[in-house]
Amino acid sequence: MTVSAITPAISPEREAFLLASVPTGLLINGQWRDASDGGTFDVHDPATGEVLATLASATSEDALAALDAADKAQAAWARTAPRERAEILRRAFDLVTERAEDFALLMTLEMGKPLAEARGEVAYGAEFLRWFSEETVRDYGRYLTTPEGRNKILVQKKPVGPCLLITPWNFPLAMATRKVAPAVAAGCTMVLKPAKLTPLTAQLFAKTMLDAGLPAGVLNVVASSSAAGISGPLLADSRLRKVSFTGSTPVGKRLMADAAQNVLRTSMELGGNAPFIVFEDADLDAAVEGAMAAKMRNMGEACTAANRFLVQASVAQEFTRKFAAAMGALTTGRGTEPDTTVGPLIDAGARDDVHALVTAAVDAGATAVTGGSPVDGPGYFYRPTVLANVPNDAEILRQEIFGPVAPVTTFATEEDAIRLANATEYGLASYVYSRDFNRLLRVAEQIEFGMVGFNAGVISNAAAPFGGVKQSGLGREGGSEGIAEYTTTQYIGIADPWAAKG
Repeated sequence: MTVSAITPAISPEREAFLLASVPTGLLINGQWRDASDGGTFDVHDPATGEVLATLASATSEDALAALDAADKAQAAWARTAPRERAEILRRAFDLVTERAEDFALLMTLEMGKPLAEARGEVAYGAEFLRWFSEETVRDYGRYLTTPEGRNKILVQKKPVGPCLLITPWNFPLAMATRKVAPAVAAGCTMVLKPAKLTPLTAQLFAKTMLDAGLPAGVLNVVASSSAAGISGPLLADSRLRKVSFTGSTPVGKRLMADAAQNVLRTSMELGGNAPFIVFEDADLDAAVEGAMAAKMRNMGEACTAANRFLVQASVAQEFTRKFAAAMGALTTGRGTEPDTTVGPLIDAGARDDVHALVTAAVDAGATAVTGGSPVDGPGYFYRPTVLANVPNDAEILRQEIFGPVAPVTTFATEEDAIRLANATEYGLASYVYSRDFNRLLRVAEQIEFGMVGFNAGVISNAAAPFGGVKQSGLGREGGSEGIAEYTTTQYIGIADPWAAKG
């Protein structure tokens, strides 16, 4: 592993100009304004620790003002023609695409990911706007006759109502578009609460939605240093009808408990502990390539990141050697630097947590084939790490690592691989490498995960239903399923006019 040179690809003047163009207030009823108590919080660059911007910090009073705006806008927005909502989303897609370099640089500055990867997130995040612009006009109901023929059944979809959308720090644009786009498509108004560590991208995205023609009050944004100060009063208010959250399982459980008091619709995309299973008949070079994609996207700070590498014993040594060579060749540095392939972790706590897991694994008998320590200097960098001979009971195999660390353990048979893969309370993403398609079908039937990548290290797509089982959450985002999360089903029983004549 090397450390990138310090010559930036982006000038400080370009960074300053972009940061000055991002709104720093709260967006309530179409207006940017200060917090009610004048409070603020700082956003830091994880590569340097320096302050990037100072934003208004919403209070509980501000949160309720945002909900008031959403509630007042709901009825008119729900009656808006589907084609009009679709055109707003399509214009938003075009604008995000036009502003791709601004969004990419902003994400790199506040989150740390390399520019090339940030550009990839812009393309991925924008696709939700285009996908749901197309789904908006295809939110079907149905009309049919009852089996006994005496009545007609009319089923229609209606917007669920005002929504609270809580997004994480690791994908600042894509997590916002993945929630906002289907809500807009369904005819719901929203209060968006971005993560306090990376709110700038959401601020720019909200500005872009207004530029695309979204009416005042439909999308309100309340960044804050206090997540509970926002979610608590909103979940207790009967005007809120849905909460969608992406984040950790413990926080998701607390939100679900609060949401239960008003029987709110909930969508929860929570933690993951993805197994990456390599069978002895796999193409090992392809498996290493897939492992790099599945592990190192976002420096490993992704809920879909491969967390446990389960390799059949007969090929484990060769796979580990090739995997470690690929990890060791990566370059760590600030995301704006031209040679960087691995950026910093989000903060000092994240870096220290990763190192504690690595240290405990090594103490338990694992071997660091490459990496295994933080990078000296400013910022929160950790060396890309491959651990071999990891005991099956090691803590690092039970926890979501959220960093550039790949623990490798072995299995003997297909049954062993399935048992080890399922030995977790999580069930989000999983990956299987094998040349045997029948094995794919057998494994997919038996592993308890909402998503399976077969000889593919990246499987997220706006057209596919994203979500998990067990303690990885409820509901799906993306695909035709995504808009259903923001609608309710109404049944109307109609007396059959022909039956009445008889």
